[in-house]
Formats: sequence, C-alpha cells, structure tokens
Amino acid sequence: MSFNVAVDGPAGAGKSTIAKAVAKEMNLIYVDTGAMYRAMALFMLRRQVPLTDSEKIIESCGQADITICYENGEQVVLLNGENVNGLLRTEEVGRAASVISPIPEVRKKLVELQKELASKSDCIMDGRDIGTCVLPDARLKIYLTATSRVRAKRRYDELAAKGEAGDLDKIQADIEERDYRDMHREESPLRQAPDAVLVDTSDMPVEEVISAISQMCRQSRGI
Repeated sequence: MSFNVAVDGPAGAGKSTIAKAVAKEMNLIYVDTGAMYRAMALFMLRRQVPLTDSEKIIESCGQADITICYENGEQVVLLNGENVNGLLRTEEVGRAASVISPIPEVRKKLVELQKELASKSDCIMDGRDIGTCVLPDARLKIYLTATSRVRAKRRYDELAAKGEAGDLDKIQADIEERDYRDMHREESPLRQAPDAVLVDTSDMPVEEVISAISQMCRQSRGI
C-alpha cells in the first residue's frame, strides 16, 4: 500500500513550497493538485468561457486533457499536451481556479486522476480537500495555515522578485475573498480534517516547517 501525505490549507500558506521540499527530503512524489485546477482555469480563460456560466464550464471541461508527468524529478502539468507550468501562477488564473473548482463536474474529472496517482506511488499531495475528500485514508495529514496578512506579504514578495508590481492590501483582500469561497462552497469545502496536524507557519521560517513535517513523515513511516 502506498504511503500518502495530505497537505491542505488556504491560499498562500506555503503548501506547494513545503510539500515540494518535503517530497525531495523524504523521496516522495509531489502532486500539486492546485496546479491541475489552475490548468483547467487556464483552459477556460483561453477559450473565453464566461466564469459566471456553470453550464458552459461543465460543457467545456470535457475538452480539457490535463495530465501530470515527471521530468528530471519535477512535476510537469500538461494541458492538451502542452507544458503549462510557467503559465499557472498568475493572479488571473488563481482567481479563475477558485471560481471553477467548486463545480462538481470539474472536481470529479480531476479527483479521479489524483486518486490514481496516489494509488500508484508514495506521494505528498497538496490542495484544499486532500485529507477530507481525495485521500481520506492518507497516513499523515497536515493542515498548513498562516494569517491572511502574512500570506499576502509572501505573494507580494514573490511578485516583487519577478519585477511585477503588487498592491499588498488588494492581494490580502483577494486572499480573504478566496478563503471565504473555498471554506463556504457546497462541494468539498476547505476545512481541517479531524485527524490532521495543524501547522501555523505565520512565524516559522520555511526550513523549520520543512524539518517539522519531514520528522512527522519519518514517524508515520516508522523510520
């Protein structure tokens, strides 16, 4: 049976950064489920599908072929055969992903792939509903969070590092709006699984978080 780690939490909590580093440390495959939803959002934006039209989104999602492969140990997200890794982290795509992700037909299509990946390999998977819905039997579950201001500042710094301008207050408002949507959606809302370990990264250096979660993995695996 595969060893699976579920990492859930709100936008900007550091899930991808932490999960990717822990995967390398613990020799696990990293599955970024958020990137899969972002790829679907990118597909909708490219097709100019109105994000207010659920029926059109449902009709269109069947035409999106989203798969994950690994090149040199790195996850590559393919949208209809195209490597779209470099296109998934914009604010526009992030907002669109938050709008389409609650739609049951979109979730069903992507969750099937996520479950299949987890059944075949020892992996760490991050998202919004991994411990509660996608991998309810994961050996280890983590709920990673931080204050909205800290998360906004991290995003602001990311943009600044790329030479892109950002408005800290607007980023924080967007994050809080996304939190509300994610936590109040009918389908698979964001919440901490009862058996998940809460890790608040607001005042923790990244290295400390990676070390703490890697240690939890070792304990769960009995190594």
